[in-house]
Amino acid sequence: MEKRIARYTLEGVPDARTTMHPFTTADGLGLYLTRFHRADCDDVVLLLHGLTASSDMFIMPEHRNFAGFLLDEGFGDVWTLDFRMSSRFPYDAETHRYTFDDIAHWDFPAALAELRSHIGDRRVHVVAHCTGGIAFAMSLFGGAVDGIASFTSNSVSLTPRPPAWSRIKLALGPATEEYLLGLPFVDPRFGDAPPLTRAWLLSRLVSLFHRECKVRACHMASFMWGSGHPALYEHANLLPVTHERMADLLSATGAHYYRHVRKMVRAGHAVKYDPSDSRHADLPDDYLANAAEITTPILFIAGDHNHVFPDANAHCYKLLEEITPGLHELAILPGYGHIDPFIGKNSHIDVFPKIVDFLKRKAA
Repeated sequence: MEKRIARYTLEGVPDARTTMHPFTTADGLGLYLTRFHRADCDDVVLLLHGLTASSDMFIMPEHRNFAGFLLDEGFGDVWTLDFRMSSRFPYDAETHRYTFDDIAHWDFPAALAELRSHIGDRRVHVVAHCTGGIAFAMSLFGGAVDGIASFTSNSVSLTPRPPAWSRIKLALGPATEEYLLGLPFVDPRFGDAPPLTRAWLLSRLVSLFHRECKVRACHMASFMWGSGHPALYEHANLLPVTHERMADLLSATGAHYYRHVRKMVRAGHAVKYDPSDSRHADLPDDYLANAAEITTPILFIAGDHNHVFPDANAHCYKLLEEITPGLHELAILPGYGHIDPFIGKNSHIDVFPKIVDFLKRKAA
């Protein structure tokens, strides 16, 4: 019998000292960092997940994972952050009105303050996926964080550009979910809901349009993000065990984050959700307004089979190249989609070395 991978396991990084570091945001949420420490080093790496995911995407035990790869490559102090979008917390399965501004303004500054209390003034490199990349770019370009040695963003950052079908879902989905269906969140686990409930019926309806596999959590994840079959990855890039536990890796989310994504899509780049919100008066209404002042080098990576944000990072790279020529880099990943650059069975061969090369060059 194949061993089942435990939910929220830390077994994927067995040869490092693992410690948990909780902290509290300015608006009163309890979050935490996880440190995987093998040796002190001058360059510390912080990993950020995306919406519906968690730090689990970087420490998966079924294949050579990114945290372990970094440790093996000489980055002996690797941290993961579970911020308010993390599936390890109940926040996204609750009714809320959180925005990317909340994360940019409150989560990342508090996390970096906690991290710095342990590492001092050593260089910090940030690697982020999806909406983690959007939110951190907003924090960086909005002036909420500084002193970042390098930033790597997978799939998307300051210029979300989804396909046409995703734009329709962004326009209609939040109101339909909350007010018509009466669901405070959507979840890949809806396929396991009690028969004939709204969640169960939604899962069956979605599966009618996804015949590419038999995993209902995979179908729901495609419904929640993107426009492909599947939307988030190429099936061939995943181990079977990874595909089967998709509901553990990509969990529930409320609809309100989609409203902020929709506003950014309409604007063409990252903007504040509510300019009249005095709580975020320190943040700019337009996160590209001060782009010329940002000196942190960014590596934009993107799969050429990305069905969530197909050309978002290429577009952002070209835009910033006009503002700060030569500062940033772009790497296109042949055969990869949206999240499989980090959770793919061969990512340690095809993807991780590109990121590590960038980190080592920026560590000098």
